[in-house]
Amino acid sequence: MAKGQERAGLDELDRRLMEVLQVDGRRPFTEIATAFAVPESTIRARYKSLVDRGALKVIAVADPLKVGYPLMAMIGVRCTPAALLATAAALEALPEVSYCVVVAGAYDLLIEVVCEDNDALLTFLTERLRAIEGVLETETFVYLRILKQNYEWGTATP
Repeated sequence: MAKGQERAGLDELDRRLMEVLQVDGRRPFTEIATAFAVPESTIRARYKSLVDRGALKVIAVADPLKVGYPLMAMIGVRCTPAALLATAAALEALPEVSYCVVVAGAYDLLIEVVCEDNDALLTFLTERLRAIEGVLETETFVYLRILKQNYEWGTATP
């Protein structure tokens, strides 16, 4: 088991359960229990423990490209230092923003946005993003093709 998983209190059964649910979050506990050769009550208890600890959240993930948002971009944002967290909070609230992180490096924040088309991205950049107090400068990276998008964190063994 990886060192980070040990610290998080994940054992081999927890890791295997997370792997299965990351592939199919709707897989019945009875099937998982049979595959793992353990009682269903064990799987149910482990699932509840992982969810209660915040280590696991099973959700539906929509593919923006297939639900009417074919334009995605990553935007680097430079902010006034005193307004960093307030700027991040304002960006998080925008419906186009699907991801927002504080980073170290050339930018203070990275945000991922999904838009219906170029006009929607232009409106977002010129009317919404730049209007937020604390935003000094931005650089936009439009996605041309997504080559890998992975949601299988925390279970890979090194």
